[in-house]
Amino acid sequence: MATTAPNQTVEKSGTKRDPRSFVTSEVWDRQIALLVRDHPFDKIMAERLFGQAIAYLITAIEKFGQHLEVGCGELVDTAVHAFILDTVNYRQFCHKYFDGKFLEHVPEINRKYDGSVERTAHVIANNGFEVDWPLWEADFSKCTPCYPGSDCH
Repeated sequence: MATTAPNQTVEKSGTKRDPRSFVTSEVWDRQIALLVRDHPFDKIMAERLFGQAIAYLITAIEKFGQHLEVGCGELVDTAVHAFILDTVNYRQFCHKYFDGKFLEHVPEINRKYDGSVERTAHVIANNGFEVDWPLWEADFSKCTPCYPGSDCH
C-alpha cells in the first residue's frame, strides 16, 4: 500500500482514490447544486464533472513543482472554476491539501494545442484516480489554457 495524501491510500490491487473523500458531503452537495444551477447539467453530469475536478486539483497539488504543465479541458474546467468561485470552500480545500498554501489559477489567454489535456488525464490516472475518459476526450483537441512552463491548474 502506498500513501498518496492524508487519509488516502492506493492498494496495489488497483483500488482507486475517491474524490468524494477530499471534501465534506456538504461541500460536495453544494458544488453539485451550483453546477446544476449555473450550467445545463443534470445531477449525474455535475457529479461526474466535480469528481474529475477534485481528482485533477488533488493531482495538481501533489505534483506541484514538477513542471508537468497539467491542465484540464473546458468541460472539466467548468467544475474547477465553480469550485474556485466558492472561495471559502476552495480556500479551505487548498489549505488542507496544499500545506496551508493556496493553489492559484494561472490561465493563458490562448489554448495550447499540444496534447496537454490528454497527458493530464494520464497523470491523474497514474495518481490513483479513476478517469472519466469521455469528459477528458471531449477536449483532447482543444487542450489546456495553462501558461506554458507553469504549475497551472
